[in-house]
Amino acid sequence: MGERRFLILHGYTGSGPEHWQTWLSERLRDRGEEVAYPQLPDPDRPRLEAWLAVLADELEQAGDRSLVVLCHSAGCNLWLHDAVRRRAQAAERVLLVAPPGPRWHEPAVEGFTPLPLDPETAATAAGSTRIVASTNDPHCAAEEARAYADALGVEFDLLPDADHLNTAAGYGPWPSVEEWSLRGTVPVRGNG
Repeated sequence: MGERRFLILHGYTGSGPEHWQTWLSERLRDRGEEVAYPQLPDPDRPRLEAWLAVLADELEQAGDRSLVVLCHSAGCNLWLHDAVRRRAQAAERVLLVAPPGPRWHEPAVEGFTPLPLDPETAATAAGSTRIVASTNDPHCAAEEARAYADALGVEFDLLPDADHLNTAAGYGPWPSVEEWSLRGTVPVRGNG
């Protein structure tokens, strides 16, 4: 077993085979890294409690290894809801990519909003946390993402015209997020 483990958490509807999260999981595994990329239950009709149970299992499996967590969209909400409940350090580093904004509402998604914005919890849950957002994300305005980062007291990277940082926006391979994963290289840059 390695000294480090990566945990990748997808969002609503999952990520799919061409998504940057899938690409990253394959790249990290090819390098011999230990990667957990659970397919969270019922991604088209997610329930927070069911997703929290999977996350709790993944955190338990990580044991005392250094954990690097990468979340996309509603996966960011999952991480922060868990952090509020756990109130203990679970990860060395966390990357929250394209968190849904406070006005995001999807009838099929239950329990994920509002986003818990407790800076003490964010600081306790990880050694460092960073939000990456886009200037034109239809699910979270740039100023909303910046407000999240400010409220949580975390670092923030704003990428120009990167939409929801998903496959449709050209985020399959994403070398900058791979660099962040392996080395903590910042800022996280876009593909444009």
